[in-house]
Amino acid sequence: MLGKILLTAAVIVIAFFFIRQRNLAAAAATETKQVQPSEAVQNPASHDNLAADLRLAAYMFLVLMLGLGGAMYYFRWQDDHTILTVTLHRDDQVTPTSYQVYKYQLQDRSFITVDGTSVAIASSERMEVFGLDQ
Repeated sequence: MLGKILLTAAVIVIAFFFIRQRNLAAAAATETKQVQPSEAVQNPASHDNLAADLRLAAYMFLVLMLGLGGAMYYFRWQDDHTILTVTLHRDDQVTPTSYQVYKYQLQDRSFITVDGTSVAIASSERMEVFGLDQ
């Protein structure tokens, strides 16, 4: 998951510098071009306003996407770190054994407890999980 975030950040940074370099080259080309008086009358400053509005919209979209991505990553992390109670019922024991497990550590036939103990479940054991309904 962290690799995907770093790859996305790298693509955004590269695209930012690519577009910035292109805009600097375009600005240098327009500075060297001489404006004729007839063009100045036909092309008012509205073109500059449109470019500024589009740039603002692009930055707002970028901030929105980064904010939504960060919020989704945080809520996923928060959900994965929910502590569940796993109760194992064994045939040879009268009282069941309970464990505290992070949600992302719970597998089909095994899990790793909060304190780091790895538990494998035999086919003769029955497992109950409490806390998934939240």
